[in-house]
Order: sequence, then C-alpha cells, then structure tokens
Amino acid sequence: MTDVVVFTKAAKNASEPTMMQTRTAANDSPTNYIPATTLAAKRCFDIAVSLLGLALSAPLWPLLILVIRLDSKGPALFRQLRVGRATPTYTELFYMIKFRTMRVDAEKETGAVWATRNDPRVTRVGRFLRKTRLDELPQLLNVLRGEMSIVGPRPERPGISNNLDRVIPYYIERTYFVTPGITGMAQVRQGYDACLEDVKNKIGYDHAYSLCLSSFSSWLKTDIEIILLTFWVMIRGRGQ
Repeated sequence: MTDVVVFTKAAKNASEPTMMQTRTAANDSPTNYIPATTLAAKRCFDIAVSLLGLALSAPLWPLLILVIRLDSKGPALFRQLRVGRATPTYTELFYMIKFRTMRVDAEKETGAVWATRNDPRVTRVGRFLRKTRLDELPQLLNVLRGEMSIVGPRPERPGISNNLDRVIPYYIERTYFVTPGITGMAQVRQGYDACLEDVKNKIGYDHAYSLCLSSFSSWLKTDIEIILLTFWVMIRGRGQ
C-alpha cells in the first residue's frame, strides 16, 4: 500500500497550493497505462465541454450569485483545497471552486467533515444547489485550468485523504495518472460520501473507471455514459 505524507513545496506565494509527496516501494512503482492519444483526446474533450457548459450556464451565474448572497452572509463562491492527480513521486493539490452552499462558519467547530443528509449547516438555497448539483458549475473553470476533468474520481480534501489512505487499501492509487473529475462513475452510481463504508464501496468504481482509460473507445463510451447519467441525477434532484 502506498504511504502518503504531506510535503511542502516552495510556492510563488503563500496562497499557492502545496503538493503531497508519495512514497512508493521501488519494486511496486506504477507506470502510466493511459495511451497518449486517449490523454490528448480526453483533454480536448474536457476543454470543449467546459467551454460549452460555461457558455450555456452564463445566464444563471448572476442569478445564483444574487440568491446565495441574499440567503446568507458571505461570498457566493468559495475555494477549497483538494487532492488532484497522483504520480509515483507526488500528488498535485489545487483549489476547487464551488458556489457556497453552507454557512461561512460551517466547520468552525468540527473542522473538515463530510456533509450528511439534511445537514443543518447547509443553507436554504444551498440545499437546492446541492440537490441539482448546480453548486459544481464553477468547477468548469478548474477543468479549463487542467486541474480537473469533466469525468474522473472525486477529489478529496488533503487531511481526509491522508486518513482514508491509512485505512483503505489502494485509496491513493485510484488517481494515479487520472485527473479527478466534476462527475464520475462512483458519483452517479452511489452519490455522496457519508461514512467510511461509502468510500470503500466507491473505490471499486474509481478503479474500474481507470481501467476504461486504457482504451480510446472504452474511455469515450464510458465518459459519454457518465455525463448522460449525471444529467439524469441533476433532473431528479438526487444530490445531497
């Protein structure tokens, strides 16, 4: 099992994300199994879909920002540090952007914890945004930057990720050479994480998606299927 520790890398300024150093046994060092053509096509696909998504959702942004600000104090957008793509030597960190759905002091007493069903920290507008997953629209900007993909494993927070890697075999490996996504196989099949068992069940989905990337045809078919299922989840309001 891979052992992960936090490693501070010199940044341009204090607000820049750091990286996590990944220690892997020399005789168990993974290699990039994704063909270059698939990686290039997936990146072009991400850029095209994110640009289209931003263009179509642009009229909604002013309205969403307004109702969020009217519903509760605080900014409409917020950034949260997340774990990105991993390699045998390091794991990228980035700031994920979302529409705010909770009170600004939501984690003042608890620190980083998962959201729960009927979470009292979620605002009235935030509950609607989470059910329809409209709160994730700003992540299209992360996709344009190359920090996220449209489809991929869900990025976790660094502290929680380290804890999960200690108790769940092959947890960090789920993002080896795979960029985390706004949506993914695990998200549409199971939903949000609420406990350790939820995460354990999702690991299989994340690794299954990684295997799909080894072939261009299987990647394209899988990504399109997941995107269509995501729209169905949004229409049915199955978010949490």
